[in-house]
Amino acid sequence: MTDQTHLRTVEASDLAHKPMRYFDFVMAAFVAILLLSNVLGAGKVAKVDLPVIGDWPFGAGILFFPLGYLIGDILTEVYGYARARRCVWVGFVALLFMAFMSWVVVTLPPAPDWTGQSAYDAVFGQVPRIVFASVCAFWFGEFANSFVLARMKVWTRGEKLWTRTIGSTVVGQAVDSIVFYPLAFLGASGWTPALVVKVLVTNWALKVSWEVILTPVTYAVVGFLKRAEGVEVFDTHTNFTPFSAKV
Repeated sequence: MTDQTHLRTVEASDLAHKPMRYFDFVMAAFVAILLLSNVLGAGKVAKVDLPVIGDWPFGAGILFFPLGYLIGDILTEVYGYARARRCVWVGFVALLFMAFMSWVVVTLPPAPDWTGQSAYDAVFGQVPRIVFASVCAFWFGEFANSFVLARMKVWTRGEKLWTRTIGSTVVGQAVDSIVFYPLAFLGASGWTPALVVKVLVTNWALKVSWEVILTPVTYAVVGFLKRAEGVEVFDTHTNFTPFSAKV
């Protein structure tokens, strides 16, 4: 459990101009994991052999996305909704820039003596539909996750951290998956409606399970950051509009 004995309880808006020691590092980790998840995992369907059930498909992005949501939970829990919102917008812009630059680099004519273009296309070629779906899912899912966690923190008076990290992930990952998989793959070659639903539900369940499994890690990181920053932040009077980057 997080020791709150020596923490100063504050309204999130009171910290708008207060420097926070580790905020920049947490934001950098958040954006890095977001970009890696979209480069390496979003479009691949892998499979595992489950006892009794047999082969079961899942999206490879599952290896990254839970860490992104975990850090999103930490951002909101430790630094408040407004700072988490700023991180979402930074990640959103970084994602768009990555997609644009991937398209530019892949489209550039290769030198006549360079033979790696086909491999480069396969690894870094961006399918516009998947990029659009990923950006939309990230935006809606992260804001849903952060909003639910911030509101639950007020409702629970800062107690029972596990209820809001898991509860917000249940909602945020559901929104993310419901937006991403139909937009990205419904009607695409090899993706039947049944497969889309199967992968959607599987990934949602696995992501929530990851959040449950990583709860001790969340407690440890949140406890460390709260002690380092010296505050317990509550979004009692926060403006929860997502259309702002103001802290």
